[in-house]
Amino acid sequence: MCGRFAVATPLNTLIGHFEPHFPVRFDSELELRWRPRYNIAPTQDAPAVRFLDGSGHLGLLRFGLVPHWAEEPKTGYSLINARAETVASKPAFRTAFRRRRCLIPATGFYEWQATKQGKQPWYVRVRDSELFAMAGLWEHWEGDTGVIESFAIIVTEANERVRPIHDRMPVILAPKDYRFWLDPDNYDSDGLQRLLRPWPAEKMVAWPVSRRVNRPENDSPDLLRPLHLNG
Repeated sequence: MCGRFAVATPLNTLIGHFEPHFPVRFDSELELRWRPRYNIAPTQDAPAVRFLDGSGHLGLLRFGLVPHWAEEPKTGYSLINARAETVASKPAFRTAFRRRRCLIPATGFYEWQATKQGKQPWYVRVRDSELFAMAGLWEHWEGDTGVIESFAIIVTEANERVRPIHDRMPVILAPKDYRFWLDPDNYDSDGLQRLLRPWPAEKMVAWPVSRRVNRPENDSPDLLRPLHLNG
């Protein structure tokens, strides 16, 4: 799964990562609220890239997808991830997979390894790249409490680098596939599903980090510092 991640970068670096592939628009709210994040957790807002009105749009969406048909927004608390194997058929995700795909930028993500001493968090990132994008789905929900735009991250089986830590990992997309993934008029389901595979293990690095990341209120650069484990 992928329940925590980081976007530890300035806003201009984030925009510059996507602009070689398509123009990127963003609203003033994002500019006002932007700060590097080191521990993004479910129900919190995080940056996402969508295609809106024919161009890329970078904005803040809530982590934890709320289907448009949900009676109340708390449904999104459990829909933080969509499995690659069932994303095209599961009722909670299939409509979004057809028309509302997004990119979730990240500098790294966390996974927890089961050990005799308890669950040990690890920070995982792409080697030789400051930023990467995870495959996501987004939804627009309206109800008595207002409007919520939210997202889920698609996960797949872990590669050889991540598997000793956890059996699942987020789908990471190559930049050459960004536009193909985002295009809401792209109905090539087979082509889209071929992208939902593990990122090559040799292109990733990982290291253990402090259990302070377990608490969502902790959000500082020291969370990314490698932890030296005994044994």
